[in-house]
Amino acid sequence: MNYILFDGTARNALLPLTYTKPVAELRVGILTIRQKWEKYLGFTTTTLTEEYLEEKYPMVEMEQNVMVNASFLPSEILVEKITELKENQALFYGEEVIAFYTTENQEEVDFDAYEQLEFKEEVLQIKNTWDIFSLNDKAIKADFDLITEGRKSQPIPEGVQVINKENIFIEEGAEVLFSTLNATDGPIYIGEEASIMEGCSVRGPFAICEHSALKMGAKIYGGTTVGPHCKVGGEVNNSVLMGYSNKGHDGFLGNSVLGEWCNLGADTNNSNLKNNYAPVRLWSYETEGFAKTGLQFCGLIMGDHSKCGINTMFNTGTVIGVSSNIFGTGFPRNFVPSFSWGGASGFTTYLTKKAIETAKIVMARRGIELDEVEERIFEKVFELSDSYRNY
Repeated sequence: MNYILFDGTARNALLPLTYTKPVAELRVGILTIRQKWEKYLGFTTTTLTEEYLEEKYPMVEMEQNVMVNASFLPSEILVEKITELKENQALFYGEEVIAFYTTENQEEVDFDAYEQLEFKEEVLQIKNTWDIFSLNDKAIKADFDLITEGRKSQPIPEGVQVINKENIFIEEGAEVLFSTLNATDGPIYIGEEASIMEGCSVRGPFAICEHSALKMGAKIYGGTTVGPHCKVGGEVNNSVLMGYSNKGHDGFLGNSVLGEWCNLGADTNNSNLKNNYAPVRLWSYETEGFAKTGLQFCGLIMGDHSKCGINTMFNTGTVIGVSSNIFGTGFPRNFVPSFSWGGASGFTTYLTKKAIETAKIVMARRGIELDEVEERIFEKVFELSDSYRNY
């Protein structure tokens, strides 16, 4: 069977993180959503996404296909129901479609003509940007079980203090030096060639993916994921770094999400709790207003390729778009559009030519080329976000 992951109605609510990638490429837990589905299904998948992203993330359609809503995270029972779908059947969760069967010659999809099956079990769905960190502890636990089932961890090195070692998994080539790992409240996963330097204190559930590093003395609280090729120092609580991003120095990051190729300057801090303890509102591209998160703790959402200078302060519930550069004293406003350059004293537009030049240099340091396809995505995101840059 051919499985295609589609963005679904959640895509706009997941901006700015989905400006540069489909929903399936978001990392929640240890794996990206695509990686989860492919492990459960046993098949590779392709993507139905925005037209300007299709060149990088093409869709492959075959004679028989099952379309899967990528905002839903797979589970054993959900995958079982999806693999049982037959022609003219669709699986729903409440009013929202999870998956449906299509054929190559099918001109349109009319769910009124489908047999609508209802999924009544518990399911995790990423409907908003803040779901990525608020559901991350559950996603880590599910991914840990999926990845480690039937496998044996590398031995815990001498000098590392551990609690509940049965809940700790170390991949081949990883290095852990004279640190404390506490897996009482959830598992700890340490990916291939990852490094936990001396003096780190880590509480699960926690995942550090391949080729990433916790720098000396880092303090990491549960519900945190450090994606591949990241460097992290200081204090981090219940946050997700998608990959190729750095928070390399002291400072606090809490209840937050960083996209790819981001960098936080030394002593950057974000607030994750309002002084009056009120629920946090967060900018929503879907409604073009500040949405009620229902969360008391909510920090920073930062799109791909954005950066900030040393001693930057982010207020509670701040959203930074794609390829923005934040610096200077004081708090920048709590919604910064894509391709912005400045801080609390004001912003100017960060032109794509300069942004692409910087991105090429940053990516080349990791041996990755920013090609013409990526450049066209930059240009399109600049165009799509133009209306928000009203300085």
